[in-house]
Parts: sequence; structure tokens; C-alpha cells
Amino acid sequence: MTPITVPLRGAMRELNLADLDDMALGATLLGAGGGGDPYIGRLMAVQAIETYGAVQIVEPSELDPDGLVVTVAGIGAPTVLIEKPPAGPEFVGAALALAKYLGKEPVAIMPIEVGGLNTLIPLAAAAEMGLPVIDADSMRRAFPQIEMTTFTLAGITASPMSMVDINGNVVIISTTTNQVAEKLARALMIEMGMGAGMSLYSMSVAEVAKHGIQGSMSYCVDLGRKLSAVQRGERGAFDKFLDFAEGKRVFSGKIIDLDRRTTAGFARGTVVIEHLEDPTRIMRIEIQNEFLMAFEDGKPIITTPDLICILDHENAG
Repeated sequence: MTPITVPLRGAMRELNLADLDDMALGATLLGAGGGGDPYIGRLMAVQAIETYGAVQIVEPSELDPDGLVVTVAGIGAPTVLIEKPPAGPEFVGAALALAKYLGKEPVAIMPIEVGGLNTLIPLAAAAEMGLPVIDADSMRRAFPQIEMTTFTLAGITASPMSMVDINGNVVIISTTTNQVAEKLARALMIEMGMGAGMSLYSMSVAEVAKHGIQGSMSYCVDLGRKLSAVQRGERGAFDKFLDFAEGKRVFSGKIIDLDRRTTAGFARGTVVIEHLEDPTRIMRIEIQNEFLMAFEDGKPIITTPDLICILDHENAG
């Protein structure tokens, strides 16, 4: 496999196949129970890189500050992605459609979220387009709705945005607010078969540097590497992982009920966990694509933007 060159902690280095594995693992954790399976994105990235060559992961300071950056992502319900994975061309198609509409060629691709499937999709698209990927995102996790970004807080519009389905149908959306962009994109995605590629949040490199969350892809790889050490059973690895992630264990139990359904373009539901040592203690986690809020005995104990993650007792999977 052709290596990817990526700056991790400020130093250029090659991202090999093992690093892609760590990125997928980190993306699973940052997906907070949703975001789509990064394993699919990893397969797409590996295939694209082997076919088209290496991808440069760069910092904004390495690019023309006036250059155009677009994000590339998938939109859909994670429950549907299990049975209907993305085809691949819809993501490059979305980026090309937006560039054509804007009348300007992008100088880089950026992930909208480092969490779940959308962490690795930009690598696949960038490889085919021959563009670098910026080591940044807009939330350093997965969130269910388009407007839930640092760019929205900065007043940057998600539109114009392009959406492309697996059959190559293209739609350009222009809206007055990012909240409206989410509503229209969600409705269109349902008509596109519950999944589509999209390109949105076009902006300058300078705006990415000012309003994006820097180093997110590097962090994702490092997080995955820490969790991989836990899975290998290395001594003290779990404590090191928690320290790195600034996390804590809040509940240990077994899942006794799971209700998950696809509603209005989202995977919504509830997971119920019974405490291992005290079965009278019950945790309930509410889902909208991702784990959004956790309750113990009916009282809220965790809510977003904190990440709620579930790890297997035996293998930290």
C-alpha cells in the first residue's frame, strides 16, 4: 500500500496501514455510538490510496490562505448503512458538483467530523481527486445534524451544498440558515434511498485555520493507538487511555434492552444497562444516531457535548 504522509503532533511522518487501523478505531470511539461504521470508510480509503496514490494530510499553514476548502461527508441513518453501504463515487461526485457550482477548484478536502465513517471518507475522495486533506474538523466527534459545528458558531454557512446519490443524481441546495440546510438535506436524503454523499461548508483555508478544530485527525489516530494497546492487554494501558482521552468510567454493567428504529432519517432509540454488582442500578442512554444523553435511575448524569461511549469489558471493543 502507498503510504500517506501525515503530520502528527507537528512532525511529518508516513501513515501506514496500521495507522489507518488506529484511525478507524479512534473514529469508532469518537463516533460515540453512531456516525456509521469506520470499517467501511477504512476499506474505501485503502482501495482509493492503492488505486490513486498517497494523500497528503496537511495543516492550514501549508496552504494558500485564500484557497478553497470543501468538506466531503456521507449523510444517512447508521442503521441503514449496515445493509446499504455507500458505493463510493457519490462523495467525489459531490465535491466536483460543488466546485463546478462555485466556479473554483478546491485546494484541499476536510472532514466535517472526526468520528465514525466520515473520518475516512475524505481520505478516499482526496486520493481520487489528487488533493490533500486538512488535519482539522468542526466538532472532534460525530454529531447527528449538519448545523452542529464550530463553523455554524462562526457564522459560516453550510450552503451552497451538493448532494449526490448512488445513481449519480445531483442536487445543489442553497438555504438561509444551517438549520434549514439540515432539514432539507435530511428530507432529500430519505428520497435518495436513506443515504447520499455531500459536500458543504465551502470556505477559505484562513477560515479553517481560524474556526476549525486543529489536529483532529492526528488526535483520532493517537486515540485509536491508545485503545489498541488496551485491546492487546498491555499493562496500565486502560488508565493511560483514560488519561489521554480525559475520560472516566461512570458505569459497569450489561445491556439488557436495546430499542433502535429509523425515524425521519435518524437512527433513534434507547439502550438500557443493568449494573454488574447492583442490579437495582439502571442506566438508560438515549440515541439519535449517536449516544446523546445518559440517565442513571432516571437522573441525567452525562449529556453532549461530552462523548458517551460503551466498551466491552473483555476486549475494549
